Amino acid sequence: MTHRMTILAGAVAAFGLGFGLALAADNEAGVPLSPAEAVGGWTLQSAGQAICMLRLTANHQARTGDCGGALPGGVAGWATTSNGMALTGADGQVLMRFDRWSNSLFVSRRTSGEDLQLMRGAPNVPAGSSSAGINPGPRPYD
Repeated sequence: MTHRMTILAGAVAAFGLGFGLALAADNEAGVPLSPAEAVGGWTLQSAGQAICMLRLTANHQARTGDCGGALPGGVAGWATTSNGMALTGADGQVLMRFDRWSNSLFVSRRTSGEDLQLMRGAPNVPAGSSSAGINPGPRPYD
């Protein structure tokens, strides 16, 4: 009986450690975005609807598709902030700040009360549905 209890306790501890590591892997809220993490495509969305795609580069450039006025005009780059990242103009002026909520989610609260989310990767489009209306933005090889 004691041997079984020891095995059970070890299994529970291993499961708990694995679960804790899984949670820790996405514990990036409030951490600045590094260039290595930024590289690639990001989806801008609001209220669960994808608006457009952005492409961030390691040298702090940003390319956007037509975001329908969701972003300020003149977005040309990005910069690290103390708790996430900001989209910047060609002159380096901050145009919009995003707070980091996780490894792949950044949120900006607009003065209207609307939240804009910047999520890593392409929008989640269910199989068989149309992605019409979502501007894919620049392709990675453009």
